[in-house]
Amino acid sequence: MMGKEIMAGLYEHGLIKTWLRDKPEGWKLVSGLWSPFYIQLRSLPSYPSLLKKIGRHMGEMVEKECNADRVLGIAMAGIPIATAISVGHDIPLCYTRKLEGATSLEGLKVAAMKYGEHSMVEGEIKDGDKFVAVDDLVTKFDSKLVAIEQLKMESERRGIEVECRDVAVIIDREQGAAEIAKEHGIKLHALIPFKSRGIEWLKDFISDKEYEVIKDYLGNSEKYQDEEKRKELLEE
Repeated sequence: MMGKEIMAGLYEHGLIKTWLRDKPEGWKLVSGLWSPFYIQLRSLPSYPSLLKKIGRHMGEMVEKECNADRVLGIAMAGIPIATAISVGHDIPLCYTRKLEGATSLEGLKVAAMKYGEHSMVEGEIKDGDKFVAVDDLVTKFDSKLVAIEQLKMESERRGIEVECRDVAVIIDREQGAAEIAKEHGIKLHALIPFKSRGIEWLKDFISDKEYEVIKDYLGNSEKYQDEEKRKELLEE
C-alpha cells in the first residue's frame, strides 16, 4: 500500500516525530497548542529514494486529479517535491521566491512593493497556463493562498493570465484546510490525510502507546493542553 509505505519511510527517517521516541516534553505548535507528534518534512531531500517515491505517486495524483500544465513549487519545502514531480512526469516546473514578511496576503503586498522588479516566481510561464501548487503539508492553508496570490501578481507583472485551482501536498493534517480551499474555489489534494487514514497507516510502525495517544489527541486535542492533565494521560 502506497500510503503505508510512505508513512513508514517518513517515520523511519524521523520526519514524523513522536514525544515518546523523540522529545519527551512534546511540541508547542505555532498555533500555541501542545502536540504529542510533529511533522517536519524539510529534510526529505536528504533521503532521495523516499523523495523519488513520493514524487512518483504525487505526480500520478496530479495527472489524475488536477487540470494543470505546470507545477508550482512553494518555497522552500515545496520546491524539491515539485522538482521530483516535474522530473518524474515531465511536467514543467516553476517555483515561488521566498519573500521576507510575506506570511499573509497583506504581508505579501508589502513585501512585493519592497521587492522591486525582481521575479516573484521563477520559471517560464505562458498565457493561459493552469498550475497546481505543491507543498509538503498543510494545516490552515494560509501559506498556499499567499503562494497562489504571488503567482497571480507575477503573471500580471508579465502581462499574462494564469490560474491555479489545485494544491497538492504530501500530508493534510485535516485541520480545516480543505474547507478553506473550497471557499476560495481551490481543490486540495493530499497523498496522506493524516487524521482519517495516515495514523492508521502508521499504526504498525509505532508502539501501542504512541498510537493510542496520537489517535486520542487527533480526536480531542483540547484535553491535552492542561499540563497536569496531560501528564496523567501520557502516563496511563
